Amino acid sequence: MIHNSGIIKVMSKIRILLADDHAVVRAGIRNALRDLPDLEIVGEAGDGPALFEALAQMQPDCLLIDVTMPDFEPITAIRQIRARYPRMKILVVSAYDDDVYVHGLLAAGVDGYHLKDQPLSDLRLAVQRVLAGERWVSSSLVGKLVSYKDASSPPLTTRQRDILRLLKQGLDNQTIARRLDLSVKTVENHLTRLYRQLGVQSRLEAVHYVMQHPEVLSMSREAVHSPSVSSKVSVQQRVTILLVDDNARYRRQLQRMIGRVCSRAIIYEAENLVEALHLTRRVAPQLVLLDVILGEEDGICCTRRIKALSPQSRIVLISAYPDREFHRLGMEAGAVAFLDKKDLDAATLHQILDDMVA
Repeated sequence: MIHNSGIIKVMSKIRILLADDHAVVRAGIRNALRDLPDLEIVGEAGDGPALFEALAQMQPDCLLIDVTMPDFEPITAIRQIRARYPRMKILVVSAYDDDVYVHGLLAAGVDGYHLKDQPLSDLRLAVQRVLAGERWVSSSLVGKLVSYKDASSPPLTTRQRDILRLLKQGLDNQTIARRLDLSVKTVENHLTRLYRQLGVQSRLEAVHYVMQHPEVLSMSREAVHSPSVSSKVSVQQRVTILLVDDNARYRRQLQRMIGRVCSRAIIYEAENLVEALHLTRRVAPQLVLLDVILGEEDGICCTRRIKALSPQSRIVLISAYPDREFHRLGMEAGAVAFLDKKDLDAATLHQILDDMVA
């Protein structure tokens, strides 16, 4: 190409990295792309560590990857790669056609998803389209994806959320079964469906997904609004609420109560200080209902730290053992109210929520 200045500029080739744990597949992809002009395959990787090393060394323009490689956690790793190399194009070439799995990867930042059973001509077209800045999805997947509602936050049942919380605590299937009064086989079946919904393949990936998307543990209450209870909040806006209590049964009781008062509440749960702070960083809740005593932890300290992270959050301290000193310390820490748990009923919650928009 000759510019007005007369200087000839040599067009550099687009650098492509192949990542697949099967050498035969990599060779097939290499052959399929051989005839495309201005492309250069600069390297190959067969597992997660090799891929990250190759990315750092070669700085490719495009990554063609089968995310089911050894030592590679698809959703988490793709997010990391996207964060480190925001301009690099990522095309997944996979044998899996599960729509939830595809959505999870698209939401994580890939530019395209191509099925291995498609003709090689389609693979060449997929690469060209992705490099041109378009989003590519194999035609056989399009119908499934159109009907899928929310890729980043798949709706879970109450039982699935309970299992996911216990999974996050590092409990094994036997312990989870005992905690929930289920058989081990039932827990295993729940986990299989849960992995598919989240687009993950292992316990570790599921836990990482929850850390990145705490909203999957939240509960939207739009379906359980009671028409007999009018509230400015339920009519006008969505409210983000964080429940911090080490008693799972009481948290569920609060969820039901909030559902009767505020139809659009998005409810998150934490049972300790670490979870509460993590969720505060992620979602900056508008309202926090916080037990003063969290096992062996201090709810007053938790209040201070939540306020430091999210000054706009309104914190209401609750306790089954009301104490004047707790009340004083809680107000000093930044809470707006201190309530006895037995006084926290639907009418009180209604008032708290209405006060937020007054």
